[in-house]
Amino acid sequence: MYRYRTALPEDAPAIKALDGSFTTGTVFRVTATEEGFTLREVPVEPPLTKVFPQDESDGDAGGDDDTDSRTFVAQAASGELAGFVVVSYSRWNRRLVVEDIQVAPEHRGKGVGRALMGLATEFARERGAGHIWLEVTNINAPAIHAYRRMGFAFCGLDTTLYDGTPSRGEQALYMIRPCP
Repeated sequence: MYRYRTALPEDAPAIKALDGSFTTGTVFRVTATEEGFTLREVPVEPPLTKVFPQDESDGDAGGDDDTDSRTFVAQAASGELAGFVVVSYSRWNRRLVVEDIQVAPEHRGKGVGRALMGLATEFARERGAGHIWLEVTNINAPAIHAYRRMGFAFCGLDTTLYDGTPSRGEQALYMIRPCP
């Protein structure tokens, strides 16, 4: 149903145009203390819809010149782009960073995100990564649940990352998974 491959330069417009928005009925409330932080999933009414501004994406939307970076895409049978993942490998700490991952709403729940993360994991293994790391906003409960199902665990918090952006007030949660 989907074809997975390394992105080509001609994929850039479709990557930039992909709808990465989400709607959620819950968010993770963050309580930071001197000793750490706690998370509690709480309902929101009405459900919250988040649309990411174009300039908020960290990902590279084209081909990869850097041997330690890749963009992988999922292409639906119809030819449309169903999703993508942008990753980069940091040699000094053997970390593969998921810079951006998005799946179009009509393709969610069909294994596309898991398959893209599988390609990221293969790339991590090729590079000798010890772990895979990502950042997600505390309001993106659907993504947090998906990452946890994929074996990611919380490892950090930044309460100021989004200050000065349209996402002001949200907190950045960091998640990690050992590279099998």
